[in-house]
Amino acid sequence: MQKYHPTRVITLTYQPFILTTTAIFTYHEAKVNTRMRNLAGYILFFLSSFAATILNVATSERDGMAPFIGICIIAAAFGVADGHVQGGMTGDLSLMCPEFIQSFFAGLAASGAITSALRLVTKAAFENSRDGLSKGAMLFSSILCFFVLVCVLLYAFIFPKLPIVKYYRSKAASEGSLMVTANLAAGEIQNRSNPTSDEDPACVERLSTKQLLLQNIDYALDMFLIYKVLIFPGFLAEDTGSHSLGPW
Repeated sequence: MQKYHPTRVITLTYQPFILTTTAIFTYHEAKVNTRMRNLAGYILFFLSSFAATILNVATSERDGMAPFIGICIIAAAFGVADGHVQGGMTGDLSLMCPEFIQSFFAGLAASGAITSALRLVTKAAFENSRDGLSKGAMLFSSILCFFVLVCVLLYAFIFPKLPIVKYYRSKAASEGSLMVTANLAAGEIQNRSNPTSDEDPACVERLSTKQLLLQNIDYALDMFLIYKVLIFPGFLAEDTGSHSLGPW
């Protein structure tokens, strides 16, 4: 523990899992049930948040390598869950109007600030109490569990039945999309075949992953530059001055 900064290790544990999960789903996207992918991701988010709460309760009076390894495992689980949900929801919303994608990513960006603010509030609430940091972390994890559970229920039971979602999913199915099959059943929508597919099969021909990559090479290059050139070198070279987690 003296050679590595703990928070740095946690981040480096999280990133490979989200990148690997995203890459696997990208390669097999045509065979993946998007609804089950998103639900699995949200459920894994909930279980990971709950596990963080349990770990905090179980190890509140001690520290060491074992709790730290547990935190790293939970961080890896969060990475897998994020790999499920981010790509799955992006693909789901891409079949709808562009404003949905913009709202999703705006909310994704805002969630970081909201999470930080919530963590500061929960920390301040127990600042002067015994084991205040631990109690604040437990309250934060409990609130997180609640919101993730709400997301699971909303996506599973409410989202598929919204009229605008039904409309766009029916439209996508009529155009030959294979991603919305399970979503149609969840929204109680009757699948309608594409009338133009019999006349011209090429109109519903799917592009390969390589073709999609070549068509969006500028976005792929942007992501590479952001993560591999801008973020990671500065993150790894950060001079923290101390290799311990320490207090807030």
